[in-house]
Amino acid sequence: KRIMITGAAGSIGSELAKQLAAIKLEQLILCDNRETGLYELQNELEYISRKAEDIIVRVSNVRHEDLMEYLFITHRPHIVFHAAAFKHVPLMESHPCESVMNNILGTRVIADLSVKYGVDRFVFISTDKAVNPTNVMGATKRIAEMYVAELQNSQWQMEYSVGHNINTRNGNIISEKKVGTKFITTRFGNVLGSNGSVIPRFQGQIDKGGPVTVTHPDITRFFMTIPEACSLVLEAGTMGNGGEIFVFDMGEPVKIVDL
Repeated sequence: KRIMITGAAGSIGSELAKQLAAIKLEQLILCDNRETGLYELQNELEYISRKAEDIIVRVSNVRHEDLMEYLFITHRPHIVFHAAAFKHVPLMESHPCESVMNNILGTRVIADLSVKYGVDRFVFISTDKAVNPTNVMGATKRIAEMYVAELQNSQWQMEYSVGHNINTRNGNIISEKKVGTKFITTRFGNVLGSNGSVIPRFQGQIDKGGPVTVTHPDITRFFMTIPEACSLVLEAGTMGNGGEIFVFDMGEPVKIVDL
């Protein structure tokens, strides 16, 4: 398969790229607007992939519809993992327009192009903060979830209307099967060591001799490692039939103070 990853230079996108580069695929298309992160990832993947020429690196922004369409026309991906997003909660409270442009409109661009160019599976990397969102970042991710769900539903309706044209053969009713992009959403919580997580922040504070800033002694969070999260994303992308929201089992909540 030809597989595209948006946000490929991020903590989740880069780990997805590493896990996918280790298996037999036709092409891996890595998109991000962070040139340094992409450069470092490209160098790292040269030690993993059987053929470096199978890995296409593109400095690009998911908001730029013309450029993204060019990439879809050129590479014709079978599977898209859409990980590109702004996710820092406090920063997005201060920059709601940027959050909307990137998380909602950027997702719309990639999702629409996936339908237009016949992508088989679109796996959307969402967040548990999209559940009853209480902040701008969570709200934008929830709206993006709703958009891809509506694309999934519209494809079902389109195929259902076609399906009314049925034939009978030997007493069996034969209808046309659904054709279109399968939209699959994955939600998970904090990932240990990912960009924006508390672990690197705490490590930096400890390196400087403290203090370690914990907002409240009773705050708890769910955690999982980056490789665990990405292997579950791949599993969800494989088992999904379209329209599902997969919520990962994050184990037991951990007190931030204990962490």
